[in-house]
Amino acid sequence: MAGLHFIEDGTAGDPAVLLLHGYPESAHMWRPVLPALAAAGLHAIAPDLAGYGDSEADPPHTWERHVEGLERFRSEQGLERVALVVHDWGGLIGLRWACEHPEAVWALCISATGFFADGKWHGLAEAMQTEGQGEELVDNMTKDGFAAMLGQISSGISEADAAEYFKAFSTEERRRGQLELYRSGDFSELERYEGCLAGLGVPALILWGEDDPFAPVAAAQRFHAEIPGSELEVIEGAGHFVVDDAPERYAERLVSFLTQAAGSAG
Repeated sequence: MAGLHFIEDGTAGDPAVLLLHGYPESAHMWRPVLPALAAAGLHAIAPDLAGYGDSEADPPHTWERHVEGLERFRSEQGLERVALVVHDWGGLIGLRWACEHPEAVWALCISATGFFADGKWHGLAEAMQTEGQGEELVDNMTKDGFAAMLGQISSGISEADAAEYFKAFSTEERRRGQLELYRSGDFSELERYEGCLAGLGVPALILWGEDDPFAPVAAAQRFHAEIPGSELEVIEGAGHFVVDDAPERYAERLVSFLTQAAGSAG
């Protein structure tokens, strides 16, 4: 079983920051953020989830399997405790992992995701989950069409960035893996984690794009209400792909939060 490909910056042994990308991106999305974290004395590490970026596919491509893969990656890299930074599907995977391994987390940063048993999928996700419709969507996706789609919903994703993210469509297995992930996404699974994030008792930052059509600011406000002592910041002019849309502001706020949290963690 191949390990996950990853990018990193900083010095091993410094406080570790584990950054998880969402759909349909890869660790490439974190490139503007890693140097800022390293400059602040943090060890930043961002894996490509299985079947995305330069990580090999690792079937079955289910939600639970990705959570297991994340713990395997942490063990392989010798990461004892991490600040977990998540976006989109990286949130559903990473927060579930955090709930199952609370001893491994010293801080949280949550962006553009959900973790609610009563959550609802948006239109694209519903299409991915629908037999036939999902297959048609992923099978007909071209590199140009993919770049155009992302360009319509993000001001910060260039054609070069889109080409990196399109690696998720480079093989039949990867395309089918996307459908398998979405079709395993039963929000009722989250009932057993109710109250878990609050129970972690670690510093938390909710960092959101103001104009997110897929995970509206109401979700950010709900996280903020449910996690005692959490900080909430909404970045003006950014959307769902908040890291791509506002990389400097995102990195600045994240570094400020994590350096303070690392100091508190001792």
